[in-house]
Amino acid sequence: MSSLSPFSKRNLIDELFRDVSPGFFIRPLHGEPLPTQIKLDIKEGDKDYVIHAEIPGSSKENIHVNIEGDVVTLRAEVSQTDTDRSDDKLIRSERYYGEVSRSFQLPVDIDQQASKARYENGVLTLTLVKSAQKTGQRLTID
Repeated sequence: MSSLSPFSKRNLIDELFRDVSPGFFIRPLHGEPLPTQIKLDIKEGDKDYVIHAEIPGSSKENIHVNIEGDVVTLRAEVSQTDTDRSDDKLIRSERYYGEVSRSFQLPVDIDQQASKARYENGVLTLTLVKSAQKTGQRLTID
């Protein structure tokens, strides 16, 4: 037994208890309960950027988009609730809650007033209009 690594010992103990009392260890019905990051697709057009962000398990009220110049920050509260009922006895109830966020920088500033956002079927679609004004200036070196 001393030749086993600590990881193997833990698996051995888990297997032993699983064999003794298999109903005690109940695994969640899903693999990954919450997304660990927001996945993006960014497409550039002549006058705008179209961004598709995958944010499953959230409602549009819990998604926040912040734009500061050329930096876009997405933040969302995600949750997942599973409930199985048999008659009036609660057999299993699982809840997962968390928050994900992601920031990225675009090559030009964004016109916040002309930009739009839509959330449907777990995908946030942002149409970010490129700003016509240049907010930054190059500093002349003497």
